[in-house]
Amino acid sequence: MDISKLGEFGLIDRLTKDYQPKNASTVYGVGDDCAVLEYKDKEVLVTTDMLMEGVHFDLTYIDMQHLGYKSAMVNISDIFAMNGTPRQITVSLAISKRFTVEDIKAFYNGLRLACDKWNVDIVGGDTTSSYTGLAISITCIGEADKDDIVYRNGAKETDLVCVSGDLGAAYMGLQLLEREKTVYYQQVEEAKKKGDKRALEELKDFQPDFAGKEYLLQRQLQAEARGDIIEKLRAAGVKPTAMMDISDGLSSELLHICKQSHVGCRIFEKNIPIDYQTAVMAEELNLNVTTCALNGGEDYELLFTVPIGDHERVKDIEGVHLIGHITKESLGKVLVTRDDNEFELVAQGWNPLA
Repeated sequence: MDISKLGEFGLIDRLTKDYQPKNASTVYGVGDDCAVLEYKDKEVLVTTDMLMEGVHFDLTYIDMQHLGYKSAMVNISDIFAMNGTPRQITVSLAISKRFTVEDIKAFYNGLRLACDKWNVDIVGGDTTSSYTGLAISITCIGEADKDDIVYRNGAKETDLVCVSGDLGAAYMGLQLLEREKTVYYQQVEEAKKKGDKRALEELKDFQPDFAGKEYLLQRQLQAEARGDIIEKLRAAGVKPTAMMDISDGLSSELLHICKQSHVGCRIFEKNIPIDYQTAVMAEELNLNVTTCALNGGEDYELLFTVPIGDHERVKDIEGVHLIGHITKESLGKVLVTRDDNEFELVAQGWNPLA
């Protein structure tokens, strides 16, 4: 269905008419000029992300439902990175004419799946037209007790540096998708040059080679906010001294923490968690797997520091890895390689303005 046939309010009604809020802090959601929220005795956390077609996502290889899921999760991840609990999101879309009502419905299905996983309410947003593709702006609102909030500036000398999950897989998934996209378009161009109509017709059923790389695709297309790690830390009685999520790459994020905390760090290459599929794919593409893990981005794992006295409690938490420690600022930010060479840690992660 053409979106213009429904109009803005008709589209919003189609997408949200059966939606019931889950949180007591959501007094009134979609349907008026503003949502009404009430937070009693809590600090309110607010984060916003913008995702632009051609910059942050490519609809050649991500479908609308996965895009909706990922768009919500990357915002929810920011709330967890402050040691908070996500409660509401608003969703604004700029849509070009090539999208149908069904496309936007699929996007909202993905949003709902992500929000339902963490009991987050969709409470509003905006829709408008776009001449240049799809633009997505999502704001996530969360809560935390004042004493529970974790900032980037709290790391102290001798703190342990930890990460959740494994690193580099999302970046390798992106490289895999880009490779298969290139293969497809090369075959299309070759068929066009030859005037081979049969080959062009057969390419409509082109199947990319993803065998044995499913985990990499999942990490790129279906980002997951690590609220489970936050729950495990709370259960273990561990409060990080500094924390952020890894969206732009481990090296970039670690340097942010060091800069804002006025400290240095030493991290050890041998301790950086890397999945087997990530290592295999890096070798296949002739890339250094450690470089990919340090700078790839979009892992949405948690990077955090904890007091050295919490070592025993942290090392027993499944999915958490100790990769180094915090030092004096004067000692710099150092990567210790497997053969005990030392290099300055450099931020080479994702820069959306580059």
